[in-house]
Formats: sequence, structure tokens, C-alpha cells
Amino acid sequence: MVREENFRRFISHGDAARPRAEEVQLNEIAKQVAAQYRNDTLSPSMVSGLLRIYEFLLIAASGFLVFYHYVGVPGPLTAYYFGAILCCASLSVALLEFARCYSVHSLFHPFRRIGLVAGLLALSFALLAVIGFFLKISDVFSRVWLAGWFAMSLISVGTSRIILSRLFQRWARNGRIERRAVIVGGGKNAETLIRALEEQPYNDIRICGMFDDRDDRRSPPLVAGYPKLGTVSELIEFARIAHIDLLIVAIPITAEERVLTMLKKLWVLPVDIRLSAHSTELTFRPRAYSYIGAVPMLDVMDKPINDWDSVAKRIFDIVFSLIGIILFSPIMVATAIAIKLDSKGPILFKQKRHGFNNEEIDVYKFRSMYTEMSDPTAKKAVTRNDPRVTRVGRIIRKTSIDELPQFFNALLGSLSLVGPRPHAVSAQTHNLLYNEVIDGYFARHRVKPGVTGWAQINGFRGEMDTNEKIRLRTEYDLFYIENWSLWFDLKILVLTPVRLLNTENAY
Repeated sequence: MVREENFRRFISHGDAARPRAEEVQLNEIAKQVAAQYRNDTLSPSMVSGLLRIYEFLLIAASGFLVFYHYVGVPGPLTAYYFGAILCCASLSVALLEFARCYSVHSLFHPFRRIGLVAGLLALSFALLAVIGFFLKISDVFSRVWLAGWFAMSLISVGTSRIILSRLFQRWARNGRIERRAVIVGGGKNAETLIRALEEQPYNDIRICGMFDDRDDRRSPPLVAGYPKLGTVSELIEFARIAHIDLLIVAIPITAEERVLTMLKKLWVLPVDIRLSAHSTELTFRPRAYSYIGAVPMLDVMDKPINDWDSVAKRIFDIVFSLIGIILFSPIMVATAIAIKLDSKGPILFKQKRHGFNNEEIDVYKFRSMYTEMSDPTAKKAVTRNDPRVTRVGRIIRKTSIDELPQFFNALLGSLSLVGPRPHAVSAQTHNLLYNEVIDGYFARHRVKPGVTGWAQINGFRGEMDTNEKIRLRTEYDLFYIENWSLWFDLKILVLTPVRLLNTENAY
């Protein structure tokens, strides 16, 4: 996969003002298509992952039920039984995974693999018996229990797979389980790619349309039954309305300049980007390819913090947000009282900011300005000794206490605890919006914004009064996105109180 540093050269380091970009408008057909795909889907990898967990619990539960029914109440040998149950359940799931019994094909057509599933379950139980024999503990276990457990596991796993396959097929028909793809490029290359994808007997790809910068003479408006919905610039807006998972660039690799020009526009989106290698004469090492069915792709970029990573990060946010709310509740109550006594107006201040995928979100802070002077648009940044800031406001802004209500944003899901700090929708420097100063600025929004972030840990806190500050903050945010891990989040969270001691840029 191409690393993001290779795209940094597309981010301008200059301070020259850029012309204000015109707002992109989708045509009516593109709007209608985007509206069809507005709802979220269930990722096939998430569904198969959940099935792994479900079948592990199903096999383990079968063992425990037979144990309590036949062996009886827990006794001195209970630990042996529980260890055997957990070991065999884990081994069964591992063998099913190795045999690709959690693939989309297997989930949608359980009868074609039912014999293999039964054989693998029998193998896992046989291996358990062999392990018990070599450890000289096989005589500890009841043979009736083992046979009953195997029978119950086989029946429950087989039956649940048949029932769930019906549910999966219904979800597939309703568009609930699929990867939504857009073809970038048109003409013969796009047609060849689409035909190849449609020939794959089992894949989870739904092609939502096609975008190309070329006119209708060079790129027909309809290719293989799919309409050309607009230009690549319009694709950016389309992907922010529709929930698109995958962009497939159907442009020859040899057209390097055209490919790079398109990637320069597309990399700001939170999607997987693949370069079709189906019709190219160039040959790469096998490990360089990923596949949709048998169609080869070159991985350009992956969606950051996707699937199970997003689940882990969400759990992290919920746990630590609750801890933060509990720990800081006395400070928040005292701050609310102080604000109310200091000046007239509401305790909280609501502001529209850019969230994930450029969606607008409401971010809450303790009010630090006089109500009649508040600036929800943030067109004029707060400066040192700003007369709009109240007495209490100066204290809570310097100590970042005004940000504490954002723990509730993180708990409810509009923010993450750690991520690129969200900027106000109309935030400006020298009468220019931030995205007009920095090419690739919106790439910060490929992940959910955070209460704190890597840029703030490295000193970029407070007023962004120069183009260089905006550029460096963007660089740190992109570094965080590329190198994300739960440990990285925890490091930033731990370092945040320490870095808040530096109040030089906080006012």
C-alpha cells in the first residue's frame, strides 16, 4: 500500500493565497443515486467476525450446558472441563477460519459447506481427545459428556448457519451487507473492469456509478449499464452524501500523470482506494495485489480506523469518557456556577464544526465570551487580551476547562477522545478558510475528530494565525491518522494534562 507520506508532496507548503474554491454541485441523477446509499451498511468482514465470536460462544455454551446437565454441580474437576471447553471452542473456530468457512460464499450457501463444517468440528473434538491422551488426563472426562457436547455443537452450529444464511441473503438484497464501490475513469478500461467484477460468482461489491473528468466524446455517459454521474471533483461531494466504501481507479497505470492528478483529489476521502490491475500489461509480485474475486487490484490507500479497529476505538472512547466525566464532574459543576455568576447568558456554548467526512457536528464548550459578543462562526479568532472574553472565560480557556463538556460529545459519538481537533466550519486566517490555505486539509476528516490530538500534544494549541501553523497542525494530524493505534491514543490521553501546563498559546 502506498504510504501517506508519498501524498504529502501534494500538500502545498507555501503561504500564497489561493483563490476561493467554488462549491461543487451534483446533478440531479447523482443526487438521487447518492440518496439511495445514504444509510450505513454492515461490513462483510464485520459480519464474518461477529459470526466467529457467535460460534465460539455457541460451541462453548453447548459444552457448559451438557456439563451441568450430565456431570452436575461444579466439583474438583470443573477446571479441567472448563479448560477443555474453551480450548476446543477456540480450536474449532480456528479450523473453520483456516478452511475459509467464514467467507461470504460460505455464509450465503451453508449447504455447500455443511459437510466440511461437520468434519472440522469432528477434527477439533478428536484433537482434544488426543491432547487429553498425551497429557494423561483423558480418563478425567466423561465420554457421554464429550459425545453429547459434540452432537449438540454440530446441531446448533449447522442449524444456526442455515438460519443466518437466510438473514444474510435478505440483508444482501436490501443492501445491508455489501461494499459500495465507485469506478473512477471511464471508457473501455472501465467497461472491462465492470464486466470482470460482474463475472465473479461470489463477491460483496455493489457498483454505485462512475465518475470521469473527460467529456462524453472520450468517456461515454453509460458504460456496461452504469451511468457516468459526474467529474472526480463531484465524486468528493457524492462520497460525502453516500456511504461509499471503495474507489476503484480504472485508469491504466502507464497514465501516471492522470492517475496522480486523480489521487491528489481523492485521498481526502475516508475510503479504500484501489488501482485496477486487470487490464494492465505490467506484472508485479503476487504480494503486491489484493483481489476482488479473481480480479487483481493494487492497494493505494486503506480507510483508516476501519471495521474492528473502529469498534475498539469506540469502546475506548466510551470507557474513558465516562471516567473523565466522573473525575471532572466537581470542576464542571464549579465552572457552571462561576460562569452563571460572572456574566449573563447560557452556561454552554454550541458551535458548528467539521466532523468525520466533513459532516457538520455540534460541539459544546463552556461559554467563555460575553453572550452578545460570542462568535459561533469563529471567523474572528480569539486573540491575547481579547475584550470579548469574560473574567472566568480567561481562566477556563487558559486551563482548557472550557473543553470539558466535549467528554459528552465523545460519549455520544460525535467526537472521539483522541483525533484531529475539529475546527469551526467558517474558521479563517487572513480572510481565507483553512482548506483554501492548505491543499489536502480535508484529509484530516477521514477519521472522527477528537477532544485532544497529536498536534495539540506537540504545541499546536490555540490561535492558528499563520499559514505555517495550519500546515504543521495538518501534518501532525495526518501523522496521527496514518499511525493510529490504541496505544497511541492512550499516550496522547496521558500526555494531554502535562502539555496543558504550557499555556503560552492559550487565551
